[in-house]
Amino acid sequence: MAARVYGHQAAIRQFEESLSSGRLHHAWLISGPSGIGKATLAFHLARKLLGGSDLDSPAGRRISAGTHGDLLTIARKMDPRKGQLKGEITVSDVQPVQSFLHHTATEGGWRVVIVDGLESLNRFAANALLKILEEPPPQTALFLTTSAPGTLLPTLRSRCRPLALSGLDDADMRALLPDVPEAIMRRAHGSPGRALFLAQDRDGVCASLVARALAGETLDHGNWVIVTQLAREAEGFALLCDLLGEALADRARDAAFAGDLPLAADMAERACQLGQIRLQSERFNLDKAEAIREALALAH
Repeated sequence: MAARVYGHQAAIRQFEESLSSGRLHHAWLISGPSGIGKATLAFHLARKLLGGSDLDSPAGRRISAGTHGDLLTIARKMDPRKGQLKGEITVSDVQPVQSFLHHTATEGGWRVVIVDGLESLNRFAANALLKILEEPPPQTALFLTTSAPGTLLPTLRSRCRPLALSGLDDADMRALLPDVPEAIMRRAHGSPGRALFLAQDRDGVCASLVARALAGETLDHGNWVIVTQLAREAEGFALLCDLLGEALADRARDAAFAGDLPLAADMAERACQLGQIRLQSERFNLDKAEAIREALALAH
């Protein structure tokens, strides 16, 4: 059985054309919105290079099991003390790439590195990766994924060949997620990951809380009980930030179209502030209940 990727066929063709030309670029920057399958595509391309496109082949099984000697994956690690992903990728996470690429390929072909979530690299890790990109060994391919290419070092971006992805079409979305309600599919904007993420809002509790805050309602004691409950849930805070951020962005866009530029600027600034609250809370493991209160205050 061959590994299947939904959508992104133009990006796959671009890669295959480069590969067949015999002049494959050593680094590919796969960018696009969260949840649209950037890492899935990276692994799909890695399988092509490592002879593992057939999932039932020896190479295919090793890639699936994470035991292929010529494939290294770098991503945010789990913090065992906190039971959640760390806020950033550090230089110690990136250091194994150097030794990996300077060893002979175990199967005599390509060596492939996948860095998933490039925007999570801290400054030292980004500089370490940049040095690797400047002098890559032969028969090396790096697939770097990011949801925020604008935050990356310009020098890092300039050393990569871009593969910019967009959301999946309705047919691919429905083929992947046949049981997700249509209302959620419309709000997912072609992102299967976002659709599954939004589906976690059981009974629409989080969406209702955001809507009331946006309407200027004063949140009573019962609402703050909900806030406390959301803070305890693994994705509660992220879900609220996502829904509120989308609403603020919609207001900014609507105000701009209406010619109300001061309001548009205000909404855009609030969306930026929300992003900072979310980033700092997740990176430094701050109190989620207090972070939710700060986020909801931006709605008024």
